[in-house]
Amino acid sequence: MGKLTDVQIRNWIKAGDPVAKADGDGLTFTLSAKGTAAWVLRYRFGGKARELTIGRYPDISLSKARELAAEARVQIQQGRDVAREKQKATIERAAAKTLRELAADYMSKAFPHLAANTIKQRRHHIEGVILPKLGSLPAREVMTADVVALVEAVGKKSVNVAELVFTAVSEIFKHGLARHVVTANPCAGISVSAICGKPEPKRQRLKLTEDELRVILPALPGIGAENALAVKIQLATCVRLGELAKAEWAHVDFDRAEWFVPDQNSKTGRGFTIPLPPPVVGWFRELEPFACGSRFVLPARQVRRTRNHGGEVHFEQRAMNAMLHKLCEKLGDKVRRFTPHDLRSTARSHLAALGVNILVAERCLNHSLGGLIAIYDQHDYMTERRAALELWTDFILACEAGRAWLPQGDNVIPLRKAGAA
Repeated sequence: MGKLTDVQIRNWIKAGDPVAKADGDGLTFTLSAKGTAAWVLRYRFGGKARELTIGRYPDISLSKARELAAEARVQIQQGRDVAREKQKATIERAAAKTLRELAADYMSKAFPHLAANTIKQRRHHIEGVILPKLGSLPAREVMTADVVALVEAVGKKSVNVAELVFTAVSEIFKHGLARHVVTANPCAGISVSAICGKPEPKRQRLKLTEDELRVILPALPGIGAENALAVKIQLATCVRLGELAKAEWAHVDFDRAEWFVPDQNSKTGRGFTIPLPPPVVGWFRELEPFACGSRFVLPARQVRRTRNHGGEVHFEQRAMNAMLHKLCEKLGDKVRRFTPHDLRSTARSHLAALGVNILVAERCLNHSLGGLIAIYDQHDYMTERRAALELWTDFILACEAGRAWLPQGDNVIPLRKAGAA
């Protein structure tokens, strides 16, 4: 005993190299490659090598580690496998956890590796749906029947939401299995479709035709100037509504004619820059007076929303859905009902029709291309995207003004029919 000194230990930690140094009688100081310093007691029990982790340094000092190691050796000599007993105690403590405790541990470990939107959605389902029903139960006592009852209740309102809730429950219990908190996953062997039936087919994304755009765009002022500008900006830039809703003036560079969407606002979790055609720059400038000095391009319009969020906040995305619904009702059978997200599918479809290269069009929508393209193609296509969005914006302006569409540089002039006014 007593081979090591505090000075040696501090020097090893400072150097940062992995080490395992014996103090004597099985007590060993270890330093991992990640810098974790700990005390381990190595001994033999029943002819087999065993290890007992005593604790971390400096939480447990050298003198305290020697004291604890001596106590453990006494127990070993009395016929007790101290490492196995500690392991059993850890498992018993884990087994006593409620589902609420297990869910909290799952969120703390898994969420840092998930996309922001996934975190937000899953937290809502865990804290708002799962825990109010099952949170107080010991995790090991949650049965398949409990999960079925929960999914069935949610499925009466929405089978799609029931799928998401079921996924969240299943992920919590997978985490519990890995942490030895539970011995079985009550979600195994069941499915939402078996409980609730198959969900309604998802609504297909809509492509607004040129004729529909020629009706919609001139009618946009009917939903208010600010809303009209927001719709045109979203249509012309191909962004998701959430990305536009969270936009701040600090992200819009008028001199460079660019708008940067930061990581936290992007669905993919990776920020990207959007080139702005001159008309779109003008639309952003027209929005400035409506912001009334807010840092948000589209600030909240209701006092209740700002009060609920404790201060300045962006506008509520659902408000745009409601506005477009009213617009569609007003236009009647001239257009099909569409949502803000349909503006993206509309833009993507028309970009293809305008002859824009598929890679450029996908980059305009900030789609992840995946595969080898995502690995090897690091070009940002800024020049190509700017040209594509300028072409697309020219098309939008032609539809809005009710004039024939002529691509830039096209010198073909459509002739009127004989006798036409």
